[in-house]
Amino acid sequence: MKLLLLVHTIVHLKIKQCVYQVVNRLCKRRFVLIPFVKYIDDCALVRFCHKLPCWIDDEFVFLNISSKFSSWNDTSHGMLWVYNLNYMDWLLQEGINFKDGVYWIDKFIDELTLNRVGLDPYPIALRGINWIKFMTMYQEELTDDRRERWNNYLYSQYVLLTRKLEYHLLGNHLLEDAYSLFIASIYFSRKDWYKKASNLLVRELKEQVLNDGCHYEQSPMYHCILLDRLLDCYNFSIHNERFQEQESLNKFMLQVAERMLGFLSEICYADGTYPMFNDSAEKIAPTPQEIFDYAQRLELKSRVGKLSDSGYRRMKSSTMEVFVDIGNIMASYQPGHSHADTFNYELRIYGIPFIVDTGISTYNKTTRRFYERSTVAHNTVSIGRKNSSEVWSGFRVGKQAKVSVKVDEDKQIFATHNGYGKCNRVSRLFDMLQESFVITDRVGSKNAVSYIHFAPNIDNIVIEEDLIKTPLGDVRVKNFSKIELFKDCSSTEYHNLREIYVVAIHFSNECSYEIMANPKV
Repeated sequence: MKLLLLVHTIVHLKIKQCVYQVVNRLCKRRFVLIPFVKYIDDCALVRFCHKLPCWIDDEFVFLNISSKFSSWNDTSHGMLWVYNLNYMDWLLQEGINFKDGVYWIDKFIDELTLNRVGLDPYPIALRGINWIKFMTMYQEELTDDRRERWNNYLYSQYVLLTRKLEYHLLGNHLLEDAYSLFIASIYFSRKDWYKKASNLLVRELKEQVLNDGCHYEQSPMYHCILLDRLLDCYNFSIHNERFQEQESLNKFMLQVAERMLGFLSEICYADGTYPMFNDSAEKIAPTPQEIFDYAQRLELKSRVGKLSDSGYRRMKSSTMEVFVDIGNIMASYQPGHSHADTFNYELRIYGIPFIVDTGISTYNKTTRRFYERSTVAHNTVSIGRKNSSEVWSGFRVGKQAKVSVKVDEDKQIFATHNGYGKCNRVSRLFDMLQESFVITDRVGSKNAVSYIHFAPNIDNIVIEEDLIKTPLGDVRVKNFSKIELFKDCSSTEYHNLREIYVVAIHFSNECSYEIMANPKV
């Protein structure tokens, strides 16, 4: 069984990924200090997005876990926590001063020979941008000796990054590598790095940004992270002319950034927040408003288009706002941030969360992580408690459900998927009516369950035969065999679970339910 699951997973990989998995295991590349002897021109920038506070009262706070510094290799809170430590985002948080930044950069350099985690390519890439921004902010305060020392160590880390680009992963990791190397090429005026990074940027952005502007891993959170970083690249490039080829690349980056801004404006609720689809959480990426403000400072505009390739759709009435997911896994060879959530949706009544995605609370390979990626953790149909796509481990997917969209209109969407086999297709009809929202499910099975996850603020739920009553809205169910109500948890932030109520509607072949807003008090 495990062998078959592994085959189903590997079949989606690119040959390049497989080759570099082998290469990375055979070739262990180590850090070597290489002095950078050329003069570095000062950089000019408009104000970028500040990082969220993560160094507070001499403690580091990542993923809602606080801890004193003990080591750059401290994995006691999980790999993502120690990765965040090595990104050094606090250099760019509001209120940081030059003296504190000097202390931490010097400390990192002094302890570099003992640092295993910090020399992984992803931390190098993110930390490199943070260092360059910090040095640009305080370039007048830097002494010549300190500037030379920092640049030597920064340059040497980038030399290592060029040898460890994450072709074995691709996806957002390789794009982040490209962003960082591009900014470094301008900072160090390295034309060979510029050529390598710009070619990589163009290729990856063309592949990773879908026609509707969504990043192809279909996580609103990662979309914000990667758009913010693209704006950084554009910021560095238009304000620091180093190479003749920059003008054409600036035009390309502008066009992609404006498409991504357009998607971001379309995927946000009226209050400016986004649904927690796939691996998404709050207080990780810059907020949409911070990104829009940054884009405005760069004189960029949103090129708003219709949601399409992302699989996300927005449906609205006078009382409700709904986002639905009728998409395939677009990053099929890198689905680490994808969930088995085909036909999932979120719904708000009067702008208040009513039905929510359970979100993510951890990247650690735990039972909770597996659950949060599973079908039963989403507002959709599971057959025999199986997953519509074969999510496994922390970031793997075997067989992937394929969606066929039959009707795609503003007020009505109808689609089918084959996640439970060709002979057991699932179809879902979304109908936005004037006074209600109706979902109709059809399956070729007698063992189906449709799940509804209510927001944490929804309590006092009462089930009266076919009616599920709540203070904000009611749900009327047709053609069911049993309705269960139980407690679970959801999370909009890492390691911050909140209790919610979940309804499981058991049915055979066909079931529907209608969501109705209660009169506004």
